[in-house]
Amino acid sequence: MPRHATRLDPRAPLVLDTRELGRRPGSMRPVRVTVPAPVGWGLTLVEVPPGTDLALDLRLESVMDGVLVSGVVRAEVAAECGRCLTPLTDTVEADVQELFAYAPDAADDDVLALEGDLIDLEPVVRDALVLSLPLNPLCDADCEGLCVGCGERMRDLAPDHGHDEADPRWAALAALTTTPTGNEEPSTDEEETGS
Repeated sequence: MPRHATRLDPRAPLVLDTRELGRRPGSMRPVRVTVPAPVGWGLTLVEVPPGTDLALDLRLESVMDGVLVSGVVRAEVAAECGRCLTPLTDTVEADVQELFAYAPDAADDDVLALEGDLIDLEPVVRDALVLSLPLNPLCDADCEGLCVGCGERMRDLAPDHGHDEADPRWAALAALTTTPTGNEEPSTDEEETGS
């Protein structure tokens, strides 16, 4: 079903009423609101936590074909360092620009449209913010990650930290290179040739 065929709830936080613009090209209205973030906005290591503030600083402008929404959205994000898994918080800012058509082509599902005088900003804001999130957040550009031997953060360990354990992948080779201790019994081959 095309996105513009759904029914909008005018009380939803990211649904805006454009009635004031009157479909008069050139009319403009600023929108500065803070709304709670919905669930599920994020990637594997970073997300916009549900319920955190989304600060929208937008401009709604009536044009010939619809309403142009442009501006900036800001949100707090929670993440884990991609190398050492340290919890992080940061602020992400994303630009938003989208045209909501008055009468979209029914065959084009990619065109967002007004429903009466209402526009749904959620998919636009979500896409802008999620695309602005870092794929591999880091606590520090020089983060060395975790010790492969004990799993502790490398930055918390002494400079001479190390492990004497052999790599288990080399265990079979280590068994072949053991030296005799002198307690082995003589070879049965020698006994047979000497008799």
